[in-house]
Amino acid sequence: MSIWYKPITLAQCKELDQGIKGQGTLMKTMGIEITEIGDDYLVAAMPATPAHHNPIGMVHGGANVVLAETVASYAANFVIDFTKFYCVGQEINANHLKASRNGVLTAVAKPIHIGKRTSVWEIKITNSRGELCCVSRMTAAVVERKN
Repeated sequence: MSIWYKPITLAQCKELDQGIKGQGTLMKTMGIEITEIGDDYLVAAMPATPAHHNPIGMVHGGANVVLAETVASYAANFVIDFTKFYCVGQEINANHLKASRNGVLTAVAKPIHIGKRTSVWEIKITNSRGELCCVSRMTAAVVERKN
């Protein structure tokens, strides 16, 4: 059974990547794309390129966090009625387990808790060889829209 409030598509995710004013977003800058939508998970991919590296030549930990927060934020917003509410990241943590230098990083977000005021997401990031590089957890606040 699907956890999503209503059916979502990869095309809708691409539209969101452009931002509400169509001027682009950090997701576009970082090359992050939602690549798979499961019944209870969301997958995003990001290239590991020199543009994402720290000064010593490995993917910057902050880039991992951007990837993690992106996929979890999309997921958090897909489980609510987006016409009445929206979700924003309230807290995120990350444990960097293995350095990455190239290839593609893949992040899978799964819910730990979906509530009326918050949701909590576990994100696992793997490299092109399927090795676990980062484990993250994000809490999203559910905010009521004021019309």
